[in-house]
Amino acid sequence: MPSAETLFELLFKYRPFVFDKGDLVLLAGRAGWIAAALVVLVALPALRLYPRLAGKSTRRDRRVLLALRVCVLVLIVFCLLRPALVVATAVPQQNFVGVLLDDSRSMSIADRDDQPRGSRARDALTRSGGLLERLGERFRVRLFRFAGELARVDEPAQLRFAGTRTELASALGGAWAELSSLPLSGLVLVTDGADNSGVPLAQTLERLADAGVPVFTVGVGRDEFTRDVEVASVQVPDTVLRGSSVGADVVVRQRGYDGRRVELFVEDEGRLLATHTVTLPRGAEATVVRARFVAEEPGARAVTFRVAPLEGEMVRRNNQSTALVRVRDDAARILYFEGEPRFEVAFLRRALRQDDNLAVVKLVVTAPNKFWREIVEPEERFGGADELFAGFPRTREELYAYDGLILGSVAAGQFTPDQQRMIADFVSQRGGGVLLLGGYQSFARGGWRGTPLEQVLPVLLPEEPPRDADGAPVEYARVHVMPTLSGRSHPAVQLADTPEASLERWRSLRPLTTVNPMSRTRPGAVTLLEGRGDRLAEPQVILAFQRYGAGKAIVFNVVDSWQWQMHHDVPLEDQTHETLWRQLLRWLAGDVKGRVQARLEAATVAPGETVAVRADVFDDTFLAVNNAAVTARVVMPDGSERSVPLAWNVEVDGRYEGSFVTPREGLYEIHIEARRGEVALGADTLYARAGEIGREYFGAERNRSLLERIAAQTGGRYYPLERADELAEEIRFSERGRTVTEVLDLWDMPVVFLALVALLGGEWCWRKIRGLA
Repeated sequence: MPSAETLFELLFKYRPFVFDKGDLVLLAGRAGWIAAALVVLVALPALRLYPRLAGKSTRRDRRVLLALRVCVLVLIVFCLLRPALVVATAVPQQNFVGVLLDDSRSMSIADRDDQPRGSRARDALTRSGGLLERLGERFRVRLFRFAGELARVDEPAQLRFAGTRTELASALGGAWAELSSLPLSGLVLVTDGADNSGVPLAQTLERLADAGVPVFTVGVGRDEFTRDVEVASVQVPDTVLRGSSVGADVVVRQRGYDGRRVELFVEDEGRLLATHTVTLPRGAEATVVRARFVAEEPGARAVTFRVAPLEGEMVRRNNQSTALVRVRDDAARILYFEGEPRFEVAFLRRALRQDDNLAVVKLVVTAPNKFWREIVEPEERFGGADELFAGFPRTREELYAYDGLILGSVAAGQFTPDQQRMIADFVSQRGGGVLLLGGYQSFARGGWRGTPLEQVLPVLLPEEPPRDADGAPVEYARVHVMPTLSGRSHPAVQLADTPEASLERWRSLRPLTTVNPMSRTRPGAVTLLEGRGDRLAEPQVILAFQRYGAGKAIVFNVVDSWQWQMHHDVPLEDQTHETLWRQLLRWLAGDVKGRVQARLEAATVAPGETVAVRADVFDDTFLAVNNAAVTARVVMPDGSERSVPLAWNVEVDGRYEGSFVTPREGLYEIHIEARRGEVALGADTLYARAGEIGREYFGAERNRSLLERIAAQTGGRYYPLERADELAEEIRFSERGRTVTEVLDLWDMPVVFLALVALLGGEWCWRKIRGLA
C-alpha cells in the first residue's frame, strides 16, 4: 500500500518537503497576465448568462452549475499565471555528505527474517539504486563507521559490527569536526539508535543546529522485539560485610512470554548462590525481583543474575547481568548508648558472639554522670581504655569515628543541644547509620519532639498516646510482629533461607512489648515490620527506615526482643534473635563510607576502555578537603602496578578525579589514598573488571523516538531503512553547501488536470441527473 507521501507526490508532482523548502512565485510575463485578464473578461459575462440558459432549472441547479464553472475558470487562470516553486538545490558533485554507519554489536542482532541488522543495512546502502548510489549521483560521499570511536572507511564491507559501545554524540560531533571546512549538505546517520554511552546529546545537537547542518537519520531494526526476555538492570550494594545477607533489585522485562514462569539464578563465578522463581509480567511492563544471597567470600565478587534462554528468543545475550560487589572482611565500628541497664543490653553480646565483622562498644548510664563501658569483640578495633572514658562523645571527631550508632532507652535530656545536633549530623553529613530502640525514655516519652533528631527519624512522633476502644490511653501494648509486603523481601528481616520459610517463622514468634505506640511514618520512609495488638486500632510501626542526607535512620520499636531467645518455649539452639540482630547491625553500618569515598563511573568495562575514578575527601569532622594529594594505586591483573594522580575538580569541594585504561581482561584493584602534607586523611579500595560485556544487547530495540528527535532538532528527517534511498532527493534541497536556484513548475501538476476533469465531469453528471442536458 503506497504511503501518504507517495500519494502526495503522485498528485502534486513533488514531495512535501519541496513545498516546505520552496517559495511560491508566479512566472507569467506580460502576455500571460493579459491572457488571464482576457479569459476573465470573456468568461464573466458568459457566466452571468449561463444560469438563464439552463431552461427549466431551479435556483439550486443554477447555483451548483455556476459554482462548478467558476472553479474551472479559477484553475484556468491559475495555469495561465504559471505558478512555480523557487528552491535552492545542491550543485552536483560540489558538495559533501557524511554517512555515519553504526558498527556496534547491536547491529548483529537478527530481528527480521533471520537476517542481522548490519547485513540488511549494508544491502540497502550498496544495492543498485540504493542510498549510496543515489547520493553519489549528486554528492561527494564520505563514509564513517562508529561505535565507541569514529573512523573513516572506504566502503560498508569494512564494517565488522564488533563495537562494545554506541556513542552517538561523539560520532556526530566528530564527523562535523572533520567535514566542517568542506561544503557540507548534511549528515546521514544509519543506526538502531541504541545509544548506551551515557553522554548527553543535547549539546552536540545544538551545535549542529546552530551551524545549519541537518542530520538525516535512518532507523534499522524493529521498534519492538516479538519474543525476548531481558535482565535489564541490577541494583545491589557496592560494598557489604562478609557474611551479610544481600538484597538485589533485579529488573526483568519480556515480550511474547506473558505469564511464563522462569528461574532466576544468582551465581558467583559459576558457584550457585540462590535461585528465585519469577512470573514474567504481562505486556511490556517490567517486574522487579528482590533476589537475596549471602556474601561469604571476601574481596571483589562478580555476581551474575541469569535467566536461562527460552525458545524463540530474538536476543539471548541480554538474559544475564553481572554486578561487582566488594565484600569487606573488616569490622564495622558501632557505638551502643543505653540510658539504663536492661536485658536488651545483656543479650546483645550473645547475639554478636564470634562475629568478627561487627565491633560494638556499649556505653550504659548507671547513674548521673556514671557509665558502664563494655567492648563486644573484636576489641582491637577500639582505642583502648581511654575510649569513651568521659561518656558519650562530645566532639564530632569522636563520634564520626564510628560507622553506626544505637540509641537505646535514653532521654533527649541526656545530651547537650550540641550533641543532639551532632547526632543528626552524624547521619546527614557523616553518612552514618543510627538505630533507635523502643524504651521508656525513647521517642516522644524521652522528650525527643522538637529536637534536631526528630527530623531524622522515619516515624512521626505522636503528641499523645493512642486510645483503646474505651477511650483509655494506651501507654504500652503486646503486639504480634509480622513483616510488611516490603519487609518480606528485605534481607535485614529474613529469618530463613526462603521468603516463604521466613514468613512462616515470623508467624511462629511470640508477641513482644512496645511502650511507644506509633502508627505513622514520614513520606518516603519504609516500614519493614508492623505489630498488631488487641488494644490498638491501627497497626504499629515496629521496624522502619529512611535515607536522610548521606546516611540512614532506623527505628526498632520494641523493648524485649530478647524474649525471642530466652523465653521458656524457645529452643536453646534457636538462632532467631542472633540472626535478626546481626542482620540489623550489618544493614545499619555495613555500607558506611570513611573519610575517602571513592566510586567508579563504571565498574565493568570492555578491555581497552577507560575507567574514570572519583574520590570525595573529608577531614575528621567530614568537611570537604580541597588541598589534599590524592593518588590511585592500580594493581593490574598481572600483578603490576601503576600510579594515577587524581586532580581536584574545582567545581565541587573535596572532589578529585582521574582515569586509567584497562589494557587487558581481568580484575583491577584500585587503592585510593589521600594525604595533606605528612598527614594521612584516609583510604578506600575499589575494583573494576575488564572483560566481555553485553551492553549492546540491552535496550536494543530500535530507538525511533531518539532518531526522530535528532532529525527534528537539526532540520533533517527520519527514514526507516526500507525507505532510506528516498532521502538522497531530500538532501538535495537542504540549502547547505554550494547551491543553485531552481524553478519547479506547478501548473502541470496532475492534481490540476484531475480537478479540471472532475469539475467538468461533475457538471455533466449534474445536468444529466437533473434532466438539463
